[in-house]
Amino acid sequence: MISHPNGNNLSSQGVDVGRATRFVVFIGIVSLFADMTYESARSINGPFLAVLGASATVVGIVAGLGELLGYALRFFSGRLADRTGRYWAVVLAGYAVNLLAVPALALAGNWPLAATLMFIERSGKALRTPARDAMLSFAGRRMGRGWGFALHEALDQTGATIGPLIVAGVMYWRSDYHLAFAVLLVPALIALGVLLAARAAYPRPRELETATPHLGTHGFDRPFWLYLVGTACLAAGFADYPLIAYHFEKAATVPPDWIPIFYSIAMGVDALAALALGRLYDRRGMGVVAGAALLAVPVAPLVFLGGFGPALAGAVLWGIGMGAQESVMKAAVAGMSPAALRGTAFGVYNLSFGIFWFLGSAAMGALYDLSIPTLVAFSVAMQLLSAPLIMLVARRQAGEEHR
Repeated sequence: MISHPNGNNLSSQGVDVGRATRFVVFIGIVSLFADMTYESARSINGPFLAVLGASATVVGIVAGLGELLGYALRFFSGRLADRTGRYWAVVLAGYAVNLLAVPALALAGNWPLAATLMFIERSGKALRTPARDAMLSFAGRRMGRGWGFALHEALDQTGATIGPLIVAGVMYWRSDYHLAFAVLLVPALIALGVLLAARAAYPRPRELETATPHLGTHGFDRPFWLYLVGTACLAAGFADYPLIAYHFEKAATVPPDWIPIFYSIAMGVDALAALALGRLYDRRGMGVVAGAALLAVPVAPLVFLGGFGPALAGAVLWGIGMGAQESVMKAAVAGMSPAALRGTAFGVYNLSFGIFWFLGSAAMGALYDLSIPTLVAFSVAMQLLSAPLIMLVARRQAGEEHR
């Protein structure tokens, strides 16, 4: 068993913490410009589809199916990375598809074509994410996995904060969605250039993890699968931003040029929350994940039932939820899986998360057209289910540590 499930057994053997930290920062800079590209697009995807004639149901399905592709395909790409050991090849191919699909949206003149490009973008992210997260987890073994994923997420979300502000500026200046997407070609190309430099500087990232915990490679223990059930409930009830933005546009509770600003605020909160939660996770463990899940419960009532002020508060809590998903929830996966199956573990986790994100998004999109209060009740109920399941995993892990 792992004596320190959060990845804090910092023995004196192996690579130094500084080298591992520099690797995380390098990948974080890649993610900064990548998020400046595709998270900017995400902030206006919902209203863009609405302008092209899509209904709320279509927006919900497109958002949910895009996330399903973005998560389900990770199962296969994670296994591919583990079996071949070619983490960089998988990451480079995924980033190229992920990033170049975004400025191509400038050419979309109807919602089916726009939706197709959104699916392609999500597929590219699916291809590269498990391999990238596996590489980050190798570095995190030395520096603390919670902090490693949190530091990466903070850099990642810096780009996600700046990017929507650029889009908001374009929308304020020209009110032209196509121009806003075209501008995003610049950060996309910068991200790909930095990625190639990172590949040259760290050709063998697996070597960053030298002290691997003793775990069999036949599969995963029961807490891992219970954790998947808890996070699946969270995914099903977590409203995706395209549907939230669609509501802001449709109900006129938030002015159009403020919609990407709200997203930018959420991304800034995401970055700060990830840093705080990452530190707490390395000290307190899985209970931090359950607490973060509870903080996301009020999001749906605030954004779908309130005016400008409550919507802003909901965006802040939504950002905290996203920060948890991209930092401590991933750190927990790394702590429950052996290095030899790390890419597979992230793939399985993302497959489960993506399926239920899709089902929840599709359900909430349909419920929006029928009854917004019912949508809110569904979201709250599903997220309330997740916290006790994650706490049960935390108790089991604590019990194993004290045996």
